[in-house]
Formats: sequence, structure tokens, C-alpha cells
Amino acid sequence: DRPKGYGMTAEIQERLDAKYDPALEAQAREWLELVVEEPFPEGSFQEALQDGIYLCKAMNKLEPGAIRKINESKMAFKKMENIGFFLDACYAYGLTKVDMFQTVDLYDGTNIPQVINGIHALGRKAQAKGFTQAVLGPKEAHGEKKDWTDEQLKAGQNIIGLQMGSNKGASAAG
Repeated sequence: DRPKGYGMTAEIQERLDAKYDPALEAQAREWLELVVEEPFPEGSFQEALQDGIYLCKAMNKLEPGAIRKINESKMAFKKMENIGFFLDACYAYGLTKVDMFQTVDLYDGTNIPQVINGIHALGRKAQAKGFTQAVLGPKEAHGEKKDWTDEQLKAGQNIIGLQMGSNKGASAAG
């Protein structure tokens, strides 16, 4: 175990703890239950998901066959392997690394708010892919494609954007 309660480690943990939202956890827990169609495992959120089995089952419901082998072993590295299988399946499903958490965030319980955010991101992606059995969070946004005419593009080349600043009052004298 890592030392807790001293210096920078304590400060970082305090910031992470401040981001924790029990309402978001409850939504994630409820969504997972609806997806997996089994009761949520006993214990805290972290304890319930620590072996990765429930997350792998959820991913296989969203994308059948996404995770071929789910380890039932109670050995630490097998539990972490399940979490890794889940994360790999999430990336293949279309989630980005920014949306998801790291294995240690869940296994060691060091960043549960990020785990909850990752499950919410999975819920949004599932909704965007047409999964309607359970909905979690707002609908995922999609960029709007702009079709500019050649005339509009040429007109834009003559405009100096504000982020470029201004040369008003500039002189060679300095």
C-alpha cells in the first residue's frame, strides 16, 4: 500500500475525493444493473467492481463477444487483467483514453470519480450506438459539418483574427 496522509499524496487524494459525487455513482450503478440484468455486487462501488467481472459482463451485453475470457480467479493480477480487458473493449467500442480510467484507479480505489466518469462515458457511447435498454447521461454530441463555398473561404483569408493580436501603434522604432 502507498503511504497516505502526507504531503503531496494527501493533497492529490483530497482533490480527488472532492470530485466524488454520490448521485453520479448511483446513476452509474443503476445503469450497469439495467445493462447486465443482474443485481449489482455487494459492497462499496470500488469493491463491487474491483475484480472487473461485472464490467466485463456489461461490455459483453453492449458488444456481444467483446471480451472472450473473463477471469473468475481471486488472484490480484487476474482481477487487474479483467479490468484491462474491459478498458481495451471500451477503446474498441469507440471511447477515448481521456474518457476512461486506468486499471489502478479502480483496483486500488485511487480515483473512483474517474471510474464513475468512465462508466458515464460508456453510457453516452452506448446510447449513440443505438443501445436503448438503459440510458445514462445526456446524448453524445456530434460535430456539425460546415460546407463553405470558395467565395466564403476567400473572404475569410482577409480577416485578421483577434487571437492574432493587433499591429495598431506598431512601428519600426520599437
